Amino acid sequence: MVVQRERPVAVWGWDAPGTTVTVTAADQSISTEVEADSAWQVSLSPLPTGGPYTIVVTGSSTIRLDNVLSGEVWLCSGQSNMEFRLDRSEGGPEAIEHSADGLLRLCTIPRSLAEEPRKDGVAHWAQAGPRSSFRFSAVAYWFGRILRDSLNIPVGLVHSSWGGTAAESWIPRSVLESHPLFRPILDRWEDGMRTFPEQHAAFLRRKPELDMQWQKDSASNAALHRAPPARPQAPRGPGSRDTPTGQWNAMIHPWLRFGIRGVIWYQGEANASRATQYRELFPALIGAWRAGWNNPTMPFYFVQLPNLRRGSDPLKEGWPALRDAQRATLSVPQTGMAVTIDVGDPLDLHPRNKRPVGERLARWALSQTYGRDQIAASGPLSAGYQFDRGRIVIGFTHLGGGLRPRNADGLTGFLIAAEDRIFRPARARIEGDSVVIWHPGVPDPVAVRYAWAEDPDWSLMNAAQLPASPFRTDAWHEVTFGPP
Repeated sequence: MVVQRERPVAVWGWDAPGTTVTVTAADQSISTEVEADSAWQVSLSPLPTGGPYTIVVTGSSTIRLDNVLSGEVWLCSGQSNMEFRLDRSEGGPEAIEHSADGLLRLCTIPRSLAEEPRKDGVAHWAQAGPRSSFRFSAVAYWFGRILRDSLNIPVGLVHSSWGGTAAESWIPRSVLESHPLFRPILDRWEDGMRTFPEQHAAFLRRKPELDMQWQKDSASNAALHRAPPARPQAPRGPGSRDTPTGQWNAMIHPWLRFGIRGVIWYQGEANASRATQYRELFPALIGAWRAGWNNPTMPFYFVQLPNLRRGSDPLKEGWPALRDAQRATLSVPQTGMAVTIDVGDPLDLHPRNKRPVGERLARWALSQTYGRDQIAASGPLSAGYQFDRGRIVIGFTHLGGGLRPRNADGLTGFLIAAEDRIFRPARARIEGDSVVIWHPGVPDPVAVRYAWAEDPDWSLMNAAQLPASPFRTDAWHEVTFGPP
């Protein structure tokens, strides 16, 4: 495995109460007595970068951990697009063939959930190579590969994700209970558990009808070049992946004592219908994880949802609002967002082109965590606006060498509205570090939106060829504003 360098190394376990446990590593030897609850823990001084080291634990029995490296450890989590395997991704077979690297270590935490926080869990470490990397997270692998090549030190990746899970499944119950906007999540779940038998029976009776309708909708979407609709799902019951706090309890909490440098996160699809709530839910998740690792500035880099052609009304779709909630989360210190509206698959919820996603997350880590200032961390991010004689002027950060249009056609994808809240396609041009937006028929504009659709028209990037994030200047309520 890899332990986090420059940090104390926690070693913990269980034994008979009163037993003396001794832990040795490098030139260190620390002993402790097992507590009455059978638990023990020691803290080794940071191990110098590199290795390999051997850690020996002696108590009622002896455990020997060989080939331990000290380097950079990142937790990689989220739902299905983080879980998506390298062997199924674009360019995956070739990457797997060349993945052997004794200084890149991979660890996958199996899917699991629990009603209460667990103290222990199961996981397995392996050196990167064809036998271990093919089933590993593609996004995480590319992220780690780039860090290894750039930093030239050991890198460990701990992968803990579960397809289809919502953010609340990865948050401690105490956080959900204490916030009035989150408490309805628990209330709905508890109500659903009480009525589950009746709901499940009703679903089974209607399943043939629902399947037939799904097939018709799938054919209709295909004809319109849209992504297929979601399959009919049985009501959530006991043991469901949707259990609030379930993944936190089983797949995060057991590892809080294991030192990490930071987190990469790819999730949001399951919360798109509640994007307004996500504006507070996602920062609460980041805060809870930082509190769990006792690191209030722990880096947390995440993926903005990619392009997907699914709905019909760009102003009444969940994905644009969810992307905007993710963008708003950049106000949380030590966060970064990989924009992916240019590398998704409009007809597939699980785009296979994962390498750019991992690369863009790595850009944030290299630039913001490891001080590689010459690396552009992101495409342009909107940073305030002002009114100028019937025009709206948008400022940007992360210029990456300067603003650029995507192609010779100029800037498209900008919408402008007056007080009537009717958005019209706008004209736009780059002026220095800003973009000026206007419309002849909107003499008194009050709001601008850019790339505001599930599969948006995008046109703005920087000289590093990284796309600008979708944004809006208004705070008007969206379809996702309703009950939390």
